[in-house]
Amino acid sequence: MSELFFRIRRSSIHGLGAFAVKRIRKGVRVIEYAGELITPEEADARYDDDENPSGRVLLFTLDRRTIIDAGRGGNEAQFINHSCDPNCESLIEDGRVFIEATREIALGEELTYDYHLQREGLSPSEARRLYPCHCGSETCRGTLLDPPKKRRAARPRQGDHARSQPRKGRSRLPAKGNS
Repeated sequence: MSELFFRIRRSSIHGLGAFAVKRIRKGVRVIEYAGELITPEEADARYDDDENPSGRVLLFTLDRRTIIDAGRGGNEAQFINHSCDPNCESLIEDGRVFIEATREIALGEELTYDYHLQREGLSPSEARRLYPCHCGSETCRGTLLDPPKKRRAARPRQGDHARSQPRKGRSRLPAKGNS
């Protein structure tokens, strides 16, 4: 295994975190997110999103049929915490997930990325209770969940009526790494 760009230690954001052991330049692929490849049904059977007392998120949705479970066969990437103002991002390429620096990261700085968790049907207070964010950034949303998408009114075409019913989406949490 090649030398890691970071070391795992206690984090003020949540539990354990990943901290740079040297300066990391923008664009560097820091690590691949690893774990067992499972189906969404297997993920649902293993983890109950609403009853997760630790708040750890170990699942990363690769596509509609595949989820990476870092709780089984995972690596140090599972300890990279969420931030609403991250210094890294996740990239999916050829069925693999990589964590890449989006700006220069200083020695000793905690590596973070936005988990972009999605789960419909939760009130803002439920979202903050079930998926709290403790990143402390000025732009903190208070939750690991993406903000609800604002629905744009469909413009009626000539001869069409405007849609009166919003479309229903998935209610399952497509999950990601660790928090």
